[in-house]
Amino acid sequence: MNKVLLIGRLTRDPELNYAAGTGTAVCKFNLAVTRPFKKDETDFINCIAFGKIGETIAQYITKGRQLAVTGSIRTGSYDAKDGTKRYTTDVIVDSFEFIGNSNGNNNNQSNTSYQDSNFDQGGFYEDMAPVDDGDCPF
Repeated sequence: MNKVLLIGRLTRDPELNYAAGTGTAVCKFNLAVTRPFKKDETDFINCIAFGKIGETIAQYITKGRQLAVTGSIRTGSYDAKDGTKRYTTDVIVDSFEFIGNSNGNNNNQSNTSYQDSNFDQGGFYEDMAPVDDGDCPF
């Protein structure tokens, strides 16, 4: 299983481009993620979001904002202009959630999540009958 959950702050504003030929939105950004047991150590994780997810992140998220992302790790390589082989590790974003604001103050800030409709399990939830919870004590 290849599943990643990250919570961090954007190190710069997202870069939004569109793929040649398909016109698919491609949003690249970098998350600064603090290690849980070593607060003075931070990892900088490259992330890529496609389609509506990428467009939404580019529109509403700016440098310093806290963001939670889920996705998968992808590795790759390419030949640089100087002839050396470069290796990449990126997180391909499946869904994300806005957390807090840019100054670190989470007061009066609601979290908003977004998941691409392509990952909706084929309408599984739409086929379910509503549950009558009128007798439920809570």
